[in-house]
Amino acid sequence: MNITILQGAFLPVPPMRGGAIEKAWYALGREFARTGHQVTHISRYCDGLPETELIDGVRHLRIKGRDACRNPFLLKLYELPYVLRARPVLPPADILVTHAFWAPLVLPRLKFGRLYVHVGRFPKGQLSLYSKASRLQVPSTAVAAAAKAQLPVDEQRICTLPYPLPFAFPELPLWQNRPKRAVYAGRIHPEKGVLEMVRAWGKLPAETARQWNLSIIGPWREAEGGAGAKFLQQVKDEAGENVEIRDPIFNDNELRKEYLSSRVFLYPSAARKGETFGLAVLEAMSCGCVPLVSSLPCFQDFIVKGKNAHSFDDLSENREHAFLEALQNLLNQQDLEMLSREGVKTARTYELPSVAAQYLADFGSLCGD
Repeated sequence: MNITILQGAFLPVPPMRGGAIEKAWYALGREFARTGHQVTHISRYCDGLPETELIDGVRHLRIKGRDACRNPFLLKLYELPYVLRARPVLPPADILVTHAFWAPLVLPRLKFGRLYVHVGRFPKGQLSLYSKASRLQVPSTAVAAAAKAQLPVDEQRICTLPYPLPFAFPELPLWQNRPKRAVYAGRIHPEKGVLEMVRAWGKLPAETARQWNLSIIGPWREAEGGAGAKFLQQVKDEAGENVEIRDPIFNDNELRKEYLSSRVFLYPSAARKGETFGLAVLEAMSCGCVPLVSSLPCFQDFIVKGKNAHSFDDLSENREHAFLEALQNLLNQQDLEMLSREGVKTARTYELPSVAAQYLADFGSLCGD
């Protein structure tokens, strides 16, 4: 098949600035090419990347985009010129994958391939506008439920396929050789529960606090999805001595090193209408970290409390206390290694070749193959 992937206007591919959607489709595109398909990947031109490039059999075309902003209405407005610039360079294809808001509205139904819309954010009413889309693909059952609520008479166009692990499984160190370290990797933003996390960490019993360290790694600049310098400073002011706050790591090899040198992964997100899958959680699990996550529905596709992870009640009246209680239980648990092993088993079901094959099968069903 000829497959085109049209990313959004705000992040480059390869994912030099992060982005779960960009990371997932960059990996999928290379796997599609490895299995013999013709793949064109269109993304933002920035950061010194060339306008055209061949990477692992995938032809990359890059066009002018722009930095993101915090205003969701301006984000949509800013993306329209990008999609219009993409149209002249789109090649004929069997499938056109896109998560750009305007693409299913301004692009023709079949000229550039059957429109395969990746719904990488919780739908906010826009799906009813996408009548030209052959498929509305969502990454989790939680997003599927929201999509079906918007399109109750059109459920056959909705398909749930997960993100893949974007890297191969690393060799895991012996559990006893891992330091007692917890790590958070994600945007430094209020909706991620970062402030509650450092406050709860500061309330750990002294004996526990002496044994454990916490690393917070992630983008804080608004252009990268963070909440800005003011919020970063607030987090730093409330963080204790055994908490380090570091700049984001977008290189997969470097990020894996952080996971492999940790025992626990913390992800107390409060973004009920923002989180759609939890790729960072799955990546950490594949490296043997035991996750502690909030009870958001999107995590429930692969998180089983008490078997491969811990979770806390996101809707608790005192969210910080609920997180603190779950954190204490996790750090003091004697059989963390067992949860680690089960998490690795779970993560293996999301390996790239297997997930890519599911996407290719869905593409084939739309193309009559």
